[in-house]
Parts: sequence; structure tokens; C-alpha cells
Amino acid sequence: MGRDKALLDWHGRPLLEHMQALLREAGAARVIVSGPYGGLAVPDRAPGKGPMGGIASIAATLPDGVLVLVPVDMPRLTPTMLSTLAGTEESRCTHYAGYVLPMRLLLDRRTRAVLAELDVAADDQKPGRGGSLHALHERLHGVQLVPAPGSDEAFANCNTPDQWQEMHQ
Repeated sequence: MGRDKALLDWHGRPLLEHMQALLREAGAARVIVSGPYGGLAVPDRAPGKGPMGGIASIAATLPDGVLVLVPVDMPRLTPTMLSTLAGTEESRCTHYAGYVLPMRLLLDRRTRAVLAELDVAADDQKPGRGGSLHALHERLHGVQLVPAPGSDEAFANCNTPDQWQEMHQ
């Protein structure tokens, strides 16, 4: 993108604030952010490792419990989609079929061990190491897939300036 996506303007407020509001509307009691944003933010312990680096940072900081993880660059997600994920209780990890995020993740000893196996929080700080969300899903075993709602539009994300422009049209 060339700049911090979390600070891009989405209908009059930064994407970060928009996503926090979506989580609260979906019923989140506490919203924790991965990155250098102050407040209830957890600094990235593994910069340059994308979503997996953020997950590892959160896992190293928070106690065991259920997390609903959302990417900041999917502003069309809805509170209903997020509360649907949060309400699934039968598996260690739940996500929509065909999409790796958003996801519900049970953070416990097993999940932390899988993150360690994936070497997500390696001290070498080299971008690109640390596995992928697909690898996380595979190693967690017992992933539950929820049928995706009708349209792909809700899962649209913005990784490039062109995608960002399309999102605003």
C-alpha cells in the first residue's frame, strides 16, 4: 500500500477505528490492536510478518481465551459476520469457507505451541518468516468452516492503492 492501512480514511474515520467499532457492535467486551497505535495496542514483536506476526504478538501478551481476529483492511465486514464467528464454540479455530480471515481462535497452550512451531516470533526480524494463516489452520487441527454469506464483497480487502480506490467507488 505504501502507507499504514490502519490510518486510511473510511467514511470519515481511520480504518482502525472503524474495525474497532465493528468488533464492539458485534459484542466484543475488549478490543486489542496489534501495532504501534497506543491505547489498548500490543506492539508488534515480529514486525514485517503480516497477520501471523500480529497474532504472535497478541498471543504473547494476552491470557488464554477466545479471540476474534480481523484484518484492518476489510472494512466491509459486518457485525453480524463477526458475532457469527464469535458464537461458534465447537472448535479451536473457525473461519468462513474460502477465507482465512476473519477468524475465531481459541488462545491456549496448544495454540501457543503451534505458533512456536511456525516460528512466528523468531528474533531474526526477517520479513516473510513465520508461516501463514493457512499453515496455522492446518496445524491447529479441528478447524471449523462457516459458510460464507452470499457475496464476496464483504471480504474485499485493500492491499494496493488500486484496490483502495475500487473500494471507494
